[in-house]
Amino acid sequence: MEIQSAFNVGVQGFQKASADASKAAENIATSVSTRPEVAANTQENISINSNQADNESVSLSQSVVDLRVAEFQAKASAKVVESADENLGTLIDVRV
Repeated sequence: MEIQSAFNVGVQGFQKASADASKAAENIATSVSTRPEVAANTQENISINSNQADNESVSLSQSVVDLRVAEFQAKASAKVVESADENLGTLIDVRV
């Protein structure tokens, strides 16, 4: 693998992680800010609100997981760039 392509892979991975983190953060903000207010306490409304809360809970949980995955992806991409940098430094030292 060429050093340049390793840098590119690292940068592309970091860009994807950044985009994924932004999307997950947006989903978290949306789900938190649009929670439905509790309606009158009839049995039917309680059942409907419970189902909506379950769906929002799953969506919120998935968004938090996606945010953590993006964090780890960014860290891994940073390590790829760091390794490519170290290899390039080694090649320059050997060449000079």
